[in-house]
Amino acid sequence: MSSPAAPAPGRPAGAGPDPASGHAPVRSDGLLGTVDGLPRRSGVLGPLSGAVVRAAARHGTVGTLVLIGPDRTDRFGSGDPVATVTVHDPRAWRALVRRGSIGLGASYVAGWWDADDLVSAVRVLVARTAGLRDALDRVVPRFAPLLDLVPGRAPDRRADRRNIGAHYDLSNEFFALMLDETMAYSCAVFEDPDMDLADAQRAKFDRLCRKLDLRPGDRLVEIGTGWAGLAIHAARHYGVEVTTTTISDEQRSSAVERVAAAGLSDRITVLGEDWRDLRGTYDKLVSVEMIEAVDWRLHDAFLGACARLLHRRGLAAIQAIVIADRSFERAKRHDDFVRRMVFPGGCIPSVTALVSSVTRATDLRVVDLEDIGRHYAATLHRWADNLSAAGDRVDALGVTPGFRRLWDLYLAYCEAGFLERHISDVQMVLAKPDWRGRLAARPY
Repeated sequence: MSSPAAPAPGRPAGAGPDPASGHAPVRSDGLLGTVDGLPRRSGVLGPLSGAVVRAAARHGTVGTLVLIGPDRTDRFGSGDPVATVTVHDPRAWRALVRRGSIGLGASYVAGWWDADDLVSAVRVLVARTAGLRDALDRVVPRFAPLLDLVPGRAPDRRADRRNIGAHYDLSNEFFALMLDETMAYSCAVFEDPDMDLADAQRAKFDRLCRKLDLRPGDRLVEIGTGWAGLAIHAARHYGVEVTTTTISDEQRSSAVERVAAAGLSDRITVLGEDWRDLRGTYDKLVSVEMIEAVDWRLHDAFLGACARLLHRRGLAAIQAIVIADRSFERAKRHDDFVRRMVFPGGCIPSVTALVSSVTRATDLRVVDLEDIGRHYAATLHRWADNLSAAGDRVDALGVTPGFRRLWDLYLAYCEAGFLERHISDVQMVLAKPDWRGRLAARPY
């Protein structure tokens, strides 16, 4: 779930280990490029933009927003959640009006505003702009057939590698501080609210493995290795042979080491191949929150590749972050804060978009669908807590204050999106024509 921030003063990105820390610095080439597009001065448009923001804040009935500006304080709404936002630089108003969530994110990274509770602040903003999004969601689909004809090139292999590298090649050490021992960077499943994060990630692994009815000797292909947490779990506990692939160089290097340390190198093969280039026939396929890196113009090709890799009795499990069906046509063309500053090239699908692609491009059928989005806010909250608790160790990686602010906002932005049900997460099981098996019972 990034493009990176500026390197530590005097140390170029990718410069190798920092002698003071012993760690390779977090890659930081280009992450804050959008900050350069922020207004240089407030000018006469600053107060006008502030008035526009205050007028917009009056709309909506959910949550309370206390807005403290350089010259006045306003309170909008009532009830929970309650957020207090302090604007330090009036250019923040103009950035928000001009560039929406991108301006919101870039101005926060620049230190132009703060909030007492970032998650609540974003929740209130999401709730109070719902009317505008709903209006656009109604209008854009009417023009979708024409908009789809507008020349636009889908990302190719080189662009995909560049986009994936920008986020996942930041630093294995950084992600290790944020995640848990499983190194799973996706929604966990908290079967008990008091579960720790590692156990909740293992519960997610088990859920997917049971849905795929994994059995000893099965050949499982995984598109999107991550740091090999699921591959190791499936090989160790279900006796399967795993072929897994990632186009992140840093992830692959770490995954190979983790597989070897687990003593599973003879049962897990870690490739560095693009999903388009995978060959062979497998009994089962799994892909966890990787399709969000696939452009919407390539959904048919991606799911078609999944179907091609499976035996006629095979099963596939796809875990995906999804946006509401009615919002997909708008969102697929829209650059927001996350797509521009954190996860370049990302595209969140909808359930209907995925099912439509399955129907058009494959011989697969949807045989199971479960929404686990209610677990993602808790997952993100724990990641944020981990980064906060690891403060000095994160700083030792050579990150800048802007990088820390970016990730604080990114995690809060996503947590708020799940809490407000603006986005969700699903596990979808797809079956080939000759599959006649029985899915494992799901615990609720």
